[in-house]
Amino acid sequence: MHRVAVTGLGVVSSIGTGAAEFSRGLREGRSGARPIRVFDTEGFAHDVGCEVTGFEPARWLDRPETLPRAAQFAVAAAKMAVRDADLDPAGARTMVSIGTTDGGSDRGERIAEAIVRGSEVPAAEAARVPAALLSVGVARELCLSNVEVSTVATACAAGNYAIGDGFDAVAAGDVDVALCGGADAMCRMTFTGFYRLGAVDPVACRPFDVARGGILTGEGAGVLVLEPLESAVARGARVYAEILGYGLNCDAGHPVAPDRDSVGRCMRLALDNAGVAPGDVDLICAHGTGTKANDVTECGAIHDVFGPAAPRTVSVKSMLGHTMGAASALSAIACSLAIAEGFIPPTINHTTTDPECGVDCVPNESVPATLNVVQNNALAFGGNNSVVLFGRN
Repeated sequence: MHRVAVTGLGVVSSIGTGAAEFSRGLREGRSGARPIRVFDTEGFAHDVGCEVTGFEPARWLDRPETLPRAAQFAVAAAKMAVRDADLDPAGARTMVSIGTTDGGSDRGERIAEAIVRGSEVPAAEAARVPAALLSVGVARELCLSNVEVSTVATACAAGNYAIGDGFDAVAAGDVDVALCGGADAMCRMTFTGFYRLGAVDPVACRPFDVARGGILTGEGAGVLVLEPLESAVARGARVYAEILGYGLNCDAGHPVAPDRDSVGRCMRLALDNAGVAPGDVDLICAHGTGTKANDVTECGAIHDVFGPAAPRTVSVKSMLGHTMGAASALSAIACSLAIAEGFIPPTINHTTTDPECGVDCVPNESVPATLNVVQNNALAFGGNNSVVLFGRN
């Protein structure tokens, strides 16, 4: 089995595009919250989200009109990641695995609106399968021929699932390079669903805070380049971090509510797979959505596994909003940058920690830190949980 290195990072987000700008956004505690403009929000009492602005598809894609917004994000992030890794995967045995919640639902909404208006929709357009285009689009744009592609649809845990998929393929020697991560675009369907659940905060995402009121929906993409550590070292590549192991489980206990025992089991699976003791973990990048139930449940599971003196536990969703299938991929990139650059990103919008959470969430300002092991949590509807462990090389 090969050790697996992270050698390239690609980011499209509401706080910065590209790894360097994303890192600056994390260090500054930058907020991506702004009024939603990508769809009509008339009729909603509030419309704040974490929308990507200034993204120019033509800069990254040869034919952007053929891809939904989420796939445009995925392709752009993948191109950034291979450039960042100083790698041309065209002739390599390659895997592309992209996680998503909504796939290309933004395109579906546009088609539905056109039908309502009585406009004719081309048959080829209506017949497209947008979710498949997230990974196929990456393979096509990068001219990959010896490639395995998959789009992983385990909702908000999908980015970590895709990373685990790539980790296994590289570790086993089945592929030379894996491009893994997640992507989603803002759409009315998802915003409305969370809004109707009463799970959208009207102003800001405030994980672990006593006054938290829910998520902000967001969008973006994160793609990581994974390759064998020995290959990375041999070619003189920069290694951001090493993937130590991961854990997955699905309790299917409730459509939307996380299960504390199941979340704890998933963390233990990841620690065992990575050969890491709880006391060795320096930082947890939590799922941390900012909803009342999710934060308490996740923090309870963290205390079950790590005891009362849990590692510092942050939520980058306070800055990025909930980017659905991209969430754990963007968090994974945050973990890799934190290890490589020696800092802990903050949990912003924070005033008073909820005693039921009881974690040090590094409020409002990033802090310097030497991190050897960082844990990335992702919890999803349907009881899908995924946890990935990153380590300093």
